[in-house]
Amino acid sequence: MPLPDFISSLQANPYFGAGFGLVGVGAGLAVLRKASMFGMILFRRHCMMTLEVPCRDKSYQWLLQWITMNARHTQHLSVETTFKQHDTGKISTSFDFVPSVGTHFFYYNKTWIRVERNREQHTLDLHMGVPWETVTLTALGRDKSLYFHMLDEARKLALKREEGKTIMYTAMGPEWRQFGHPRKRRPISSVILHQGVAERILSDVRDFINTPQWYSERGNYKLKFKALQKSRNINL
Repeated sequence: MPLPDFISSLQANPYFGAGFGLVGVGAGLAVLRKASMFGMILFRRHCMMTLEVPCRDKSYQWLLQWITMNARHTQHLSVETTFKQHDTGKISTSFDFVPSVGTHFFYYNKTWIRVERNREQHTLDLHMGVPWETVTLTALGRDKSLYFHMLDEARKLALKREEGKTIMYTAMGPEWRQFGHPRKRRPISSVILHQGVAERILSDVRDFINTPQWYSERGNYKLKFKALQKSRNINL
């Protein structure tokens, strides 16, 4: 059969035409799918901003409290219970609500922001012994100052809540971590000590604060201890 007649017979075959049409439609849909995925990647890379805040960062709790204050329409929350003992011995309880694990949306500075709080069940924060968590913020635009102003407002809100209170820290690994919740400041006059002891303690603290140059040059005493160790043949 000549080639022109063979092509004409294929064109006249309804089954071949239907199959070729399905292949064409499938190929076209695959191309559109790949193009849409590629376009979404480019859009997220050049037209969206993402900020990830891990739970070990100081601003993590600040940000959760700030989001709770500003995202008033959030319906899915987690609770943090705080106990406070007064001078009279009475214990009062307060509840702080923060966004729960999941996805939330709120409007800030004329921009919609997507908040995603994730919790890793199989990964722990070794310093705190709790599951590892992150908060990821996603917004349209390229102005990163949006996140800077947001974190700054969260910091000011946290400092305002701690104003007039004493914060205690404890050593956890290579860093200092806040121990417990801020406590009401206690005047030195309320501490019963022998005469002159409180004044000597305050004097030592003032000397320590006013003489930072004593501690700015590090390593001198360490070298002396190493020399002592070598002369006495002992381990440090």
